[in-house]
Amino acid sequence: MKQAIYGLVLYVFLMLPPVASLAESIMTVHMHMQMPLFVIAGMLMAPYLKQRFPGFFSKWNHNGVPGILLFFIIMVYWMLPRAMDEALAYHSVEIFKFISLPFLAGVPLRDSWNKLGSIGQNVILVSFSIISALMAWLYIFSPTQLCNNYLKVEQITLGWAFLFLGLSIIIYFVQQFFVDKSQYE
Repeated sequence: MKQAIYGLVLYVFLMLPPVASLAESIMTVHMHMQMPLFVIAGMLMAPYLKQRFPGFFSKWNHNGVPGILLFFIIMVYWMLPRAMDEALAYHSVEIFKFISLPFLAGVPLRDSWNKLGSIGQNVILVSFSIISALMAWLYIFSPTQLCNNYLKVEQITLGWAFLFLGLSIIIYFVQQFFVDKSQYE
């Protein structure tokens, strides 16, 4: 259960006011560093929670689809400019971010990923690359400033980061076709 302790330490560290303020002060760090780290903290805590509540996970997420759907909903919500703005403006929304990303995105992702199989995993990867491309287009080419708390140049930088993320997912997906997986089985 070392993983759970590491996840809890990461979770508490990310919620410390100076750390949260620093991460939220730069738009790209807020979206592409703080939020994924909360998801990773939840993924690290997932084995402990699965061991603690085995009936819940086997009944609720036996094939992985409900968990991955919940993960998708939470992640798409936090990609929206309005959600990022409200997390900075309202403490209740920031608390929701602190709870939803690790426990409603990270834990279900860890529980669902292996249950989906390779086809389901590939669908998730392709979907996230498409969503990243759409978010890149939104943030780069929007004629107006989308977030009140960030500058337009930060918005454009975030858009390019989304484009880089989408391309990285596609490169990973394509290279899977050229890797001999027999040596790992």
